[in-house]
Order: sequence, then C-alpha cells, then structure tokens
Amino acid sequence: MSTRGVVYVHSAMPAVSPHIEWAVAGVLGTPVRFDWAPQPALPGSVRSEAAWIGEPGCAGRLVSVLLGWPVRFEVTEDASPGCDGERYAFAPGLGLYHAITSANGDLVVPENRLRQLLAEGDVEAGIVRLLGQPWDAELEPFRYAGEGAPVRWLHQVV
Repeated sequence: MSTRGVVYVHSAMPAVSPHIEWAVAGVLGTPVRFDWAPQPALPGSVRSEAAWIGEPGCAGRLVSVLLGWPVRFEVTEDASPGCDGERYAFAPGLGLYHAITSANGDLVVPENRLRQLLAEGDVEAGIVRLLGQPWDAELEPFRYAGEGAPVRWLHQVV
C-alpha cells in the first residue's frame, strides 16, 4: 500500500540544497533532484517543492531528516486506507507543528488534545495553536512566493 504527499522547502540556503536532496533520497530510497528557485520572501535563499509517493508514515520520516537542516518547510501525507493523513510545518522560532488530517484534508483534533486544552484554561489561544495559525502566518509569505512553481514527483523504491 502506498500514499502520497508533498515536501515544500520554503526557504533554504543554496549550499544546503544538495544535503536536503540527499536526506530526502535516503528516506525514499531513490535519488532525487529538486528544482530550486530563488525565494523572494528571503533574498539569498532558495525554495522548491516535490510531490512524493511512498508508504504510510513516510511524511514523519521526511520531517525527521529535514529537522537537521536550517530550513523552513512543510510536509503533507494524504490519508490512505487505514491511515489518517498528516500535515507538518516547521518555522524557526515556532518549532514543529503536526496535525492529523482526514481523507478530505480537514484537520482532526484528537479528544485528548481537547481535554488537555480545557484543563489548561486558555481555550482560544489553544485552538489557535491546534489549528496551526502561527505557522500559517509565518509561512504564508513563503508559500505565496511559490505560486505557479513546477512540482516534481518523487517515488519511493518499494
């Protein structure tokens, strides 16, 4: 069984880009090459995105290798039979955001996270974080800079 998703590298220094490709290739088990373009939201940096196909759980492994590099990024994984989808976002200063997504792409908030939110008391601020709004606000200028950019497909070796 396989699933698919997208790796969005919103900003990275050009010298780091071959290392990112190497790390992603290690997860997917096949050589990869991203199409890097200048990132106007952060002059001197580059951006790229690539759709991938792999086994469920691949998004978490991709995030794990990307966390080792100074980059802003997002990784998505579509829902597949028996598995929820996932969305990850990383922005310096905010850290890593993770959410479960349903088959139609909606965020799913697990019951225990809601219980914890109620116990902590600041429900409105907690909901804002559960929905990933601080990450969306930080990454939106970087996303906008990539509109219309070509997407490369990456396939995991099975």
